[in-house]
Amino acid sequence: MSEFLAIQHVSVIVADTKRALLFYRDVLGLAVDPQRPDLGYPGAWLAVGAQQIHLLELPNPDPVTSRPAHGGRDRHCALTLRDLDALRRRLDAAGMPYTLSKSGRRALFCRDPDNNALEFIEVPT
Repeated sequence: MSEFLAIQHVSVIVADTKRALLFYRDVLGLAVDPQRPDLGYPGAWLAVGAQQIHLLELPNPDPVTSRPAHGGRDRHCALTLRDLDALRRRLDAAGMPYTLSKSGRRALFCRDPDNNALEFIEVPT
């Protein structure tokens, strides 16, 4: 049996890379990895510690409407961070809605402009 070490990246489908970058880069503050090769379609690689989020500007086979209001009840990518309140301020300033985790832990869920769900979990410093 293989010994898995980590998740290297998560891919999300977006309708418009430039619009998605306004959220992932400008609101969340993720750095764009310039090493992304030409894959024959638009997109971007974003650094999240040693891992990445890959934005794929491709036709979306999944429904983007009628998703659960709370991202915790939908497939989602979960990221850890040090300061949840700072993220809340950035989301509020950008007019991005979010919901707090139903588990009681310091976490929130939001959706990107393409309705992909994301979870952000604060880790103690």
